[in-house]
Amino acid sequence: MLPPVEVAPTESAAKPQVPRRSTGKRERQHIVRAPRPEPLVSPPVPGVSAANLFPTVVVSPTGVVTPANLVANSVTVLTARDMERDQRRTASDALSAVPGLNLVQTGGPGGQASIFMRGTNSNHTKVLIDGIDVSDPSSPNRSFDLGKLLTSDLQQIEVLRGPQSGLYGADALGGVISMVTKKGDGPARVTGSIEGGSFGTFNQTTGLSGSQDHFNYAFNVAHFHANDVPVTPVELLPPGQKAIGNYHDNMTYSTKLGADVSEYLALNGVARYTDATLRFTGDTFDPVTFASFPAAAQSTQTVHQLFTRGEAVWSALNDRMKSYFGVNNTNHWNYNISPGDAMPTITTGDRIKYDWRTTTELARNNNFIIGAEHETETLQTATVSAQNVNKAGYMELQSQLRDRVFFTANVRQDDNERFGGHPTFRLASAVIVPVADTKFKGSYGTGFKAPTLNQLFVGFPAFFFFANPNLKPEESVGYDAGFEQPLFNDRVRFGSTYFRNNITDLIQSMSDAVTFTSTNVNIGKAITEGTESFVAAAITDRLRVRADYTFTRAVDATAGLELLRRPKERWSANVIWDPIDTLTLSATVLHVGSFVDGSRDFSIPRLLAPAYTVANVAAEYLVTDQLKVFGRVDNLANAHYQNPTGFLQPGLAVYGGIRLANHDVR
Repeated sequence: MLPPVEVAPTESAAKPQVPRRSTGKRERQHIVRAPRPEPLVSPPVPGVSAANLFPTVVVSPTGVVTPANLVANSVTVLTARDMERDQRRTASDALSAVPGLNLVQTGGPGGQASIFMRGTNSNHTKVLIDGIDVSDPSSPNRSFDLGKLLTSDLQQIEVLRGPQSGLYGADALGGVISMVTKKGDGPARVTGSIEGGSFGTFNQTTGLSGSQDHFNYAFNVAHFHANDVPVTPVELLPPGQKAIGNYHDNMTYSTKLGADVSEYLALNGVARYTDATLRFTGDTFDPVTFASFPAAAQSTQTVHQLFTRGEAVWSALNDRMKSYFGVNNTNHWNYNISPGDAMPTITTGDRIKYDWRTTTELARNNNFIIGAEHETETLQTATVSAQNVNKAGYMELQSQLRDRVFFTANVRQDDNERFGGHPTFRLASAVIVPVADTKFKGSYGTGFKAPTLNQLFVGFPAFFFFANPNLKPEESVGYDAGFEQPLFNDRVRFGSTYFRNNITDLIQSMSDAVTFTSTNVNIGKAITEGTESFVAAAITDRLRVRADYTFTRAVDATAGLELLRRPKERWSANVIWDPIDTLTLSATVLHVGSFVDGSRDFSIPRLLAPAYTVANVAAEYLVTDQLKVFGRVDNLANAHYQNPTGFLQPGLAVYGGIRLANHDVR
């Protein structure tokens, strides 16, 4: 039952916007995006209602631009306006309050950031940027570190919850996070910003974007710098040793280009390069007692990431049929060195993927999609060189009946050279009840997580740990069901969704008591279930509020124990107020309930981490069409908390800056 889309609030249309200049020309809107890129627009919404608190269109649930009320899955959308208003500079910060997610970051900016979506593992969420799978083939669990992704060039983030392998393939047991970067439009626009504040923070951005005739362009550079972020709990330090704050420096360069070569052919390209360095306090061991404690000298991690995509879009039948031919390339280069290391550890992970997809509009809001992919990923370390190839084909039907019944079905077949064929599917539908306009929704789907190259081929014989090339994929079956209700001429909305995932063949380490060796095997089982509830309201034309509550129960079905780092309760509240046309104020409160975790070195495998509550406030003032000033206070109450255990999160912090543009500073 196709759901009402559950999303974060977007900018209120009640606040007058600075008029944008237009060329007066009609432009085709082709954008590079997910394995199935479609144009994604976020037009201003006239008038104020609860509907304004939800996205107009979404892409990730079906792979095509779809009105939000036709979508059959739980989706949260963060727009560029949301991120700029709340002044969230990294993807991990932007996603921290999204319902259904628990974000864990080892310290402050630049620390490893992991997402646990609907109670699934941190490597069960697929992350896409403009359609590019940005996971790292060289990492042990083939995940993506959201803590090193800057948001200044992002147009929209869609968080799609529930098993999605029927459309997106491996790694999507928990869901998909799809990000789209900004596209140039209209007269040339030059932007820049400077921000400074606590912990030695000094950030800058600059950009050039626009369009001319049949060509659009966007170039962006972002620099994030923090040189003294306290992350090491004092109680873990040996007597007399002082804590050293983390240092993080991130340079990100990105571009998006598009050209309408003819009425029927468009070419698109995106590229993104990140050079990030993190100096952090690692752990060392007492050679006598084997006790672990924070090291006296810092370790260094340097990451180079390059993501590119080129695409040709061919249109026919008056744009009712579109074919996409694309090639993606990702490269991760990771350098790590700790005190006492004779040489650094360097790993490289590469992925190249060719994809084709054709979308045919059978009738209004009725689409048929067919596609195929060929992907090769490689791992390179000082001692191991490995490769894996995956081929896939998929089909999807998206249908609407009489404006009140919606249905989506997709099926996919993956053929992996390591573990063979693997079919997946997803069914989703929604019904809108007449008169009351209540939306009932539900979905059912399967997902899988392929073994990583690390798990298949990287062993540590000196520690009696050996790789297992015979691992099978982890698998899941999941479903959800819920409703959404509009009230008072759509100025208020509330709803709730129940979800459940059954995961089998989880890859876990097993030891042999006779030989004292260990390896990874498929023995684990897990059950995750819970509810996601929300209420959103336009109190007045200038005041909007939203609250979300997530309850999650995540259990190791074999041992009967709660899974680590999955809090049962999380809630957040957001308030946006425009007291005058040129001033916007916002406040967000996030509460995370207690959760089971291990100590920093896992010498204590299970402990109860306490609950915490964090409040952030932000303000921005539009001085002119070309100048905006802004400021924020994070962790307003200076809450002291650790998530994960053993890593302090930043305390009270104050930031401020200015943003400039030659027009339409936004």
